[in-house]
Amino acid sequence: MIKLFKRKTEKEKLEKEYKKCLEEAYALSTVNRSASDTKTAEANKILEQIEKLN
Repeated sequence: MIKLFKRKTEKEKLEKEYKKCLEEAYALSTVNRSASDTKTAEANKILEQIEKLN
């Protein structure tokens, strides 16, 4: 049966946000290195939160 209204867990939300931050950091790496480093740091904080949930 299809679960149309399946709620995402906190871990799934954080993983999606982590992936988005890494993609933005990669895109910024060719243009603005300091902004890329900031996004990477933000992604690392999200990764720490994910590890705490495990």
